[in-house]
Amino acid sequence: MAKMNEGRCELCLREDVERTVHHLTPRQKGGAHLDTAMLCMPCHKQIHALYSNSELAIRLSSIKQLQEDEAVRRFLKWIRKQPSKTIPKTRKSK
Repeated sequence: MAKMNEGRCELCLREDVERTVHHLTPRQKGGAHLDTAMLCMPCHKQIHALYSNSELAIRLSSIKQLQEDEAVRRFLKWIRKQPSKTIPKTRKSK
C-alpha cells in the first residue's frame, strides 16, 4: 500500500516518489493561498538550493518555467535516471 504523499513528481515526472507541497509562489512572497505542486524531495530541495524566494516568485512560479530553466533542466536530466527512493545530498549554489 502506497503512502498518501507518494506518487508522481510534477517536476521530474518520476513515479512512486515521496512528495512534498511546493508553493509555486513562495509563501513569504504572498503565495500562501496560490497554486502549489507536489514535488519529490530532491526536486524541492534543489529548487530552493538554486534560487532565492524572490527569484522563484519573479521568474520561476510555474512548473513550465521551472522545467525550462537551464539549471533545473540539468538537474532534471540527472534525477530522472535515479531510483525513486534516491535522496541525493543538495548543496546551495554559489
